[in-house]
Amino acid sequence: MLVVRPVVPMDLPALERLASDAVPQLTNLPAHRDRLEERIARSRQAFAAEAAFPGDEHYSFVLEDPERGEAVGTATIRAQAGARDAYYTYRQETLIHASQQLNVRREVQTLALSHEASEASLLCAYSLEPRYRGTSAESLLRRARLMFIAQYPERFAGVLAMAFPGFLDGAGESPFWNSVGRHFFMRDYQEINNLAGIRSKSFIAEVMPQFPLYLPLLTPQARAAIGREHPDHEPALAEMLGEGFLRSRHVDIFDAGPVIKAERERLQTFRRAAWHPVRIRPAHALPDAEPAMVANQRLEGFCCVVARYALSPTGQLMLSPEHAERLGVEEGRAVLAAPLALPGMGEGSAEERDPGYDEGEL
Repeated sequence: MLVVRPVVPMDLPALERLASDAVPQLTNLPAHRDRLEERIARSRQAFAAEAAFPGDEHYSFVLEDPERGEAVGTATIRAQAGARDAYYTYRQETLIHASQQLNVRREVQTLALSHEASEASLLCAYSLEPRYRGTSAESLLRRARLMFIAQYPERFAGVLAMAFPGFLDGAGESPFWNSVGRHFFMRDYQEINNLAGIRSKSFIAEVMPQFPLYLPLLTPQARAAIGREHPDHEPALAEMLGEGFLRSRHVDIFDAGPVIKAERERLQTFRRAAWHPVRIRPAHALPDAEPAMVANQRLEGFCCVVARYALSPTGQLMLSPEHAERLGVEEGRAVLAAPLALPGMGEGSAEERDPGYDEGEL
């Protein structure tokens, strides 16, 4: 039975392994022991603090495999993306150049530095061991964060955002970075990636040009990479679009990876989650039912597992003794449950919308 819970100091070796094995290397999950220790301490402070509004809290979770006795995945929520340093992105815009005398009118695509995403809560720092990819563990780790936000909405912004790693070529280089950032830093992608992980991406925005970048002046490879996710993250992006996130006009300032966003109440997990009192029954006596994410009502002791969404005629959620013990709940105690499977994308789904669609401002 896999379980998502808050990170603790004993998870440090696992975090180091997950950070090193992430593909590609994540700037928000650096393979740096001191930074990871700081991440754990910061997360524990966030879970222990009383918060009536989002601030500089970082809530880090791990996916634990009790049979192995260690964490096999990790993911984080930043309550406010730009609480400490402005969270910079590039915003895709269109400028019109026209001359009546020459009878010329041209629409030119540009990228402009923006910190509009600073107020959003950011889902980030996701890494999972390869053996668990392609299983329900992926969705559990990724979406358990939404179950936590649903229980403590006052701690987070009304808009959630996610930035996905951008496209890299066969040599592991970022065409976008090589066409833009490299000219101002004189460092290759991997070197600047490591530096950004130890520090932050804010120093990149401080050095980058403040005026808009005209896309026709970039290389064809760089233009093609804008808003394109790393191939290994295509399934994750598809799942979150199915959840209800939308592609925005924003891309990462580092590798031009896509930034998606959503009003949290419009997400499937929020819309389909429901509270149910627990009824404990032997596992063999539970009826067949679709799997669901089930979370307890604790803050520091938050726990989320996958169990059957089996309801009694009176609306009680029937759990096995093993699941109840793992969640730390007794019979009659309420838990939050949401179907693990997302509904099929029908007409008007996020995936079918124009890739440049941006409902509202991020």
